[in-house]
Amino acid sequence: MSDVHMPSAPDTLLLAPTDRVPNNPRLPVLLYRSVARGADGEGTASAFERLFAANGWPAQWRAGIFDYHHYHATSHEVLGVARGSATVLLGGPDRERVEIAAGDVVVLPAGTGHCRVRCSPDFLVIGGYPEGQQDYDLQTAPPTDGIRARIAAVPVPPQDPVQGRDGSLVRLWAAG
Repeated sequence: MSDVHMPSAPDTLLLAPTDRVPNNPRLPVLLYRSVARGADGEGTASAFERLFAANGWPAQWRAGIFDYHHYHATSHEVLGVARGSATVLLGGPDRERVEIAAGDVVVLPAGTGHCRVRCSPDFLVIGGYPEGQQDYDLQTAPPTDGIRARIAAVPVPPQDPVQGRDGSLVRLWAAG
């Protein structure tokens, strides 16, 4: 069985746009370390599903992270690592390499490029989107003005997927 630990503050990354990936020039990526702990991946996966749902970011899938650069122009995304570890590239080619492991949570603002570089054989992620943004898109092409406008129009959710209504996302993204 997993237990959930509420970290006081996430690490943040503000990623500048590139010609290939729009990123989000005003909202930082949030990286929470060791949020859920469990004896097995199933317990951690279930803990993330309950936590995200309780905070208005219902989980939609259990899988890995694609091994190609992509982003979402119509939704923010939360990734909870239930099992294993990986290196992900955030922001597009030649940008930020981040190591993530079981228990970690990554919150990606709309437009943020992400790609799995490597992962352990048991790597499992729980993915979700804020309520009202579950109809996410998958973009791989360089951004157009229309895509940038859609990203800018995605509303900031009223809750942090980890910390809830008074969480870091609410404070940090409100300033963006």
